[in-house]
Amino acid sequence: MAYSLRGVRHFFWGDSDTPSSRQEKRLLLKIDWITSDLLLFVVCITDLDRSNVSNAYVSGMKEELNMQGNDFNKINTIFTCGYIVGMIPNNLMLQVVSPRIWLPSMQIVWGVLTFCTSAVHDVRQIYAIRFFQGIAEASSFAGTHFILGSWYKPEELGKRSGVFTSSGLVGTLFSGVLQAGVYNFIIDGVITLPIALYGFLMLPDVPATTKAFYLSEEERLLSVERLVSDTTRHSLSWDLARRVLSRWRWYAFSLLFAVSGETESFGSNNLMGQWLKAIGGYTVEQIDNYPSGMAAFAIASTLICATWTDYTQVRWPVLVYMSTSCIISSICILVWGSPIGLKFFAYYLAGASYSGQATTFAWANQACADDTQERGIVLASMNMWNNVVNAWWPLVFYPATDAPKFHKGMIAMMCICIATLGVTWLVWFLERREWRLYGKPGETEKDTDSKNKPQIHSGERENSDLSTQ
Repeated sequence: MAYSLRGVRHFFWGDSDTPSSRQEKRLLLKIDWITSDLLLFVVCITDLDRSNVSNAYVSGMKEELNMQGNDFNKINTIFTCGYIVGMIPNNLMLQVVSPRIWLPSMQIVWGVLTFCTSAVHDVRQIYAIRFFQGIAEASSFAGTHFILGSWYKPEELGKRSGVFTSSGLVGTLFSGVLQAGVYNFIIDGVITLPIALYGFLMLPDVPATTKAFYLSEEERLLSVERLVSDTTRHSLSWDLARRVLSRWRWYAFSLLFAVSGETESFGSNNLMGQWLKAIGGYTVEQIDNYPSGMAAFAIASTLICATWTDYTQVRWPVLVYMSTSCIISSICILVWGSPIGLKFFAYYLAGASYSGQATTFAWANQACADDTQERGIVLASMNMWNNVVNAWWPLVFYPATDAPKFHKGMIAMMCICIATLGVTWLVWFLERREWRLYGKPGETEKDTDSKNKPQIHSGERENSDLSTQ
């Protein structure tokens, strides 16, 4: 048992044989306990809310609000529009306002709007609420990845991003169970407010500006020194736009998640729940609960893949696994005469679509580590462009009227998986070209000089756009 506990400690916090490593371990313990737990709860609740909308639709909301045609898809699209509008402004605000103030404030706004959702009597009221709720919620996802990338080394970041992503899936996993007996959103709002208040007190901001009372002065200095990333806090200027638009990172990572994020359409549009409701023969509780198997497989895939990428420091194979799994699922569903059991297998296997999310954002955090401002913009833009596509993608390829077969949706899924493989190769190629030109992040100045390459720091890196050789 003692050996097992030592293995767990080493897995998350590394070796502790020297005084410096023991101090680093204590720092990680504190940051994991405070920051990760808080942010995980935030995203778990927001993902629970999204799942509640889908489950409420198949559990009675459609009839209660007299929803017609594609009203359900419109709700999701309007929410997505608000999410898009709020994405980059929210991450820019983290450069101006302390994350300890901004993120919990947006969570309180989100919670109040959630309370309002439980009192609607018309679908148009849901349209308005979900738009503004999308703006508030836009702070949580990219903002959390920004915070994680500010505190953790590359070999620590993957599994933390994986745990963060899985926390949202836990909300999805239990949403069906909750929604089977609760057809409103009061529980989301009740849970949100104390979490936000806890954030005001405990969120440590970023290493360069943290004043967290639970960190000693030595730990604050260590949190900056142990990272190779840019930890300084810069004012906003037009130079930020020049730096972001003159490099490959914004274009390539935005394209990667804009494409690969659509593999999550199986879960985000609750296709399995719509399929079960359309073919008939299942109770409301079964329709709510059976899709939880997809979320369970998604959690397992995410954690295993994220852990593997931390050990190997190779991110791209996870996207290959994700794309291959979704292609297999799509083929099984397209063959409509196949057994019901095979379709259950296909929908559960489709949970692998979530495994690439944590890896993609960890990859972007690592690639942009030398420029804090660029990193914030890239992370927000990745999520923004994915949601730009997602604003119309379900309406075109997964309308509720296409249930239960979703024929064109499955063909679109196979195409998007192939596109994901292509863009993954592009990001891999561009990153390695940058390493050849400027050195790999984390190399010492001596290592870089030995290759006759300049050591480039934040704000000084030469342009490396797609045309540079």
